Amino acid sequence: MKPVLFLLFFLLLAFSAPSQETLKLEDMYTHGTYAAKGYGPVRWMKDNTGYSTLERNPELGGNDIIRYEAKSGKRSVLVSAEKLIPSGESAPLPIRNYEWSLDNSKLLIFTNTRKVWRYHTRGDYWVLDLASGLLKQLGKSMESSSLMFAKFSPDASRVGYVSKNNIYVDNLESGQTTQITFDGNETIINGTFDWVYEEELSCRDGFRWSPDGERIAYWQSNTKNIGTFYMINNVDSIYSKPLPLPYPKVGTKNSEVKVGVVNANGGDTQWFAIPGDPINNYLARMDFIPNSDEVMIQQLNRRQNSNTVWIGDTKSMELHTIFTDKDDAWLDIHDNIMWLENGEFFTWTSEKDGWLHLYKVSRDGKQWRTITQGNMDVVRINCIDPKGGYVYYIASPDNYTQRYLYRSKIDGNSAPERVSPKHQLGQHAYQISADAKFAIHTFQNATTPNVVSLINLQKHKSIRVLEDNAALANTINTLGLTPKEFIKIDIDQVVLDAWMIKPANFKPEKKYPIIFYVYGEPAGSTVQDAWQGGDLWHHYLGQQGYVVVSIDNRGTKTPRGRDWRKSIYGQIGILAAKDQAAAAKQIFKTYPFIDTEKVGIWGWSGGGQMTMNCLFRYPEIYNSGLAVAFVADQRLYDNIYQERYMGLLEDNEANYIAGSPITHAKKLKGNLMIIHGTADDNVHYQSFERLTNELIKHNKMFDMMSYPMRSHRINERENTTLHLRKTMARYWKRVMNLNK
Repeated sequence: MKPVLFLLFFLLLAFSAPSQETLKLEDMYTHGTYAAKGYGPVRWMKDNTGYSTLERNPELGGNDIIRYEAKSGKRSVLVSAEKLIPSGESAPLPIRNYEWSLDNSKLLIFTNTRKVWRYHTRGDYWVLDLASGLLKQLGKSMESSSLMFAKFSPDASRVGYVSKNNIYVDNLESGQTTQITFDGNETIINGTFDWVYEEELSCRDGFRWSPDGERIAYWQSNTKNIGTFYMINNVDSIYSKPLPLPYPKVGTKNSEVKVGVVNANGGDTQWFAIPGDPINNYLARMDFIPNSDEVMIQQLNRRQNSNTVWIGDTKSMELHTIFTDKDDAWLDIHDNIMWLENGEFFTWTSEKDGWLHLYKVSRDGKQWRTITQGNMDVVRINCIDPKGGYVYYIASPDNYTQRYLYRSKIDGNSAPERVSPKHQLGQHAYQISADAKFAIHTFQNATTPNVVSLINLQKHKSIRVLEDNAALANTINTLGLTPKEFIKIDIDQVVLDAWMIKPANFKPEKKYPIIFYVYGEPAGSTVQDAWQGGDLWHHYLGQQGYVVVSIDNRGTKTPRGRDWRKSIYGQIGILAAKDQAAAAKQIFKTYPFIDTEKVGIWGWSGGGQMTMNCLFRYPEIYNSGLAVAFVADQRLYDNIYQERYMGLLEDNEANYIAGSPITHAKKLKGNLMIIHGTADDNVHYQSFERLTNELIKHNKMFDMMSYPMRSHRINERENTTLHLRKTMARYWKRVMNLNK
């Protein structure tokens, strides 16, 4: 071939080859280029033959509430955005959330919302009567955006809600507002909870209507005993402003919490005389038993290894114990209770046989029968269908990184039956109609963005695809990302799950720096065959030339049985760091392309703590670390979380100290960068400053970055997320010497 023709041929090939894009931080964190689309929120209607969802009204700018028939797909407008325009206004109410009354005749709209700590639980509520078309605002006399947890009475004639720590009831016909409690203030909290109950026990909505609508049962918290932690706002005024936060740290006093009952028309509250010191026990759950005057109350002890289940009569205020669940380590609270057979039995979740199973328990607590069976954990209960005779639940007995739907007979006379199709490997989630005939099914895995479908559940057959995220999948495919490889790591005592992302244009004969991503605590898991936003940050690092690996050590929240999860009890930061180090050594032996002179580790929150425990205690393995929003000293964190997994300080102080990074800071030999938000209400900036002080004391050089008035997620205010990720990327590039 002549030189000119050869050059022309080469140019034609170059221009005809498909272009391969690279990940850019701006696209990931500013432009939303790789954002997946969702569907919903969906509400199954009372008849179970259709569901409602929100759709944008292009003319008015708000949302219509649409009904779709499950079988036919027929679309009808239940509530047009036009009906959600308040009198005198020109625009419809923005819908943050919505709920139907039990008979689907009225609609409750949550709008104009504000964050309370992590979630938008405060705002304005409006009620739409579908028959009359009348739209009414609740609590008109209240301060704007001050209402919380509004809900219909059983007959939908009234709505109860909380405002400024007191409970109110609005009569929808008369418009009259009745104040139910009067002692709520900055110390006394009625109908909702303090910070630690919300964060660690998922307690937010703190009152319940009785089945007959005559009474309201509610929690009251007296926070007088809780120590106040002060955050400082230095950026929004010329003078600093202290932000007080009642926050019980390890070993300190809690709120005094009790449960009372009051007439829905007002009057004096009667209180249950629950035995035990209210400061050193937690009233973790309370709800009415259907079609009765009784409530079931769950009382955790301070160590959280004993859960006493009470039944309380809301008329006589008498209490009696059903049973007490116990564990040598800790007990988790599960919201899987359904009353069966006219209230003679209820469902209960327990690990008492070594696996997390659902049980059928008699009302007196004396008869227990296993519903789910086998050496497998029930990850999540999706639907309990008494009429059909089955319970549907998520489990994954064969691959702990994946999730599938199973079902078992409620009578316990069947082996687990897998419902999810075998050809769809990854993670499945379901929103199931109450009669278990239909479901909104979401499928995903590490390379597949969410595919949302409406399915016939009994046949697991797709009726129609609601969102396939095909455009996103195509966009991701143009990036030429190296897929995650799920691997097993044998550290002799146990085999650990892990994943690896190799660098772009990987060549096995080369040596590559490695960055480990770690969490390692009992509250979560990093090794999941799930989309997780594409995990683009770690793919970005892969494109920069790093090998990225994440490992689930013993004690992480995976469905591997009670012994796996509870193995970490009393030794947070100790066992995990040991497992992570052993796994790193095994990886170095297995994969010769790892440059063992360039080994980094990073994590956020508990993962930040684990990062420093590994870096400080195993300097022969790790030479660079990046810790974000970390706990430096476990004694500084909240008592419910830390005492659940570590025991009481008085019983285990030595391991509280040994498992805290600050104890080992003097051993730092490599590179360290620490990052924190100064308004972190979860893991306080105090951890950052105390660790900084300790490193300075021992003349250790390190990098640091503070984000003013950002919380635990460090995502508030303009450009924060992009700046954070650029800071992290620059740090890794420098300490790993990628330019050399």
